[in-house]
Amino acid sequence: MNYSLSEILVIDIETIRSTASYDELSERLQKQWDRKAFTLRNPDEITPDEMYHERAGIYAEFGQIIVVAIGFYVYQKEEWHFRVRAISSDNEKELLEKFIEVLSKFNPKTTYLCGHNGKEFDFPYLSRRLLVNSLQLPELLDTAAKKPWEVNHIDTMELWKFGDRKNYTSLDLLAAIFEIPSSKSDIDGSQVSQVYYEENEEGLERIAEYCARDVIVTAQLLLRLKGQPLINEKNIHIVE
Repeated sequence: MNYSLSEILVIDIETIRSTASYDELSERLQKQWDRKAFTLRNPDEITPDEMYHERAGIYAEFGQIIVVAIGFYVYQKEEWHFRVRAISSDNEKELLEKFIEVLSKFNPKTTYLCGHNGKEFDFPYLSRRLLVNSLQLPELLDTAAKKPWEVNHIDTMELWKFGDRKNYTSLDLLAAIFEIPSSKSDIDGSQVSQVYYEENEEGLERIAEYCARDVIVTAQLLLRLKGQPLINEKNIHIVE
């Protein structure tokens, strides 16, 4: 892919299980989760309701998006800057409508979406939840009938794989080896549902900040994978 930094939108999402507990699922969805859990678990180790609490948020059929963070590179005064905005809401449809509004400001023919493991998680998850909420897919996410080289998606984890399909490398590990300041603070991805359901509005603010910082790390990682220097921290801005 031939692209310049100014054409890239770096995104990350934070997801939670769709209800605080398994018991709050409809009977119909409980049955569907039981079937899903059966294929994922050792029945002697964990029950379906325990697995729902731990893992439902990573599946678009049983989860929902509470934060989408979007960042972009700006070249000013002979220096690269990076700006990121985190959109958060308890109302998933309203959040996704705001996300669509942001994407509508960019030309889908010349804009690229970038994420870490974005091709396997963020991009398909967003697409599925948009459809569940009866929203039209933006062209940047609609991959139907497109040839691989026509899909404007960049995945920093895929770039690091160099064709090794077995390899999974976390963003935090790559940040460590490339000496990029970490996004990790007092929470991590596995704690997002717990923080959200236990802390409500304050928890959502913490999660949004965490998500924005993940976008910053991904943006810095892309630079290192392209052999370019990191953006100076004074040129990185989280905006409203």
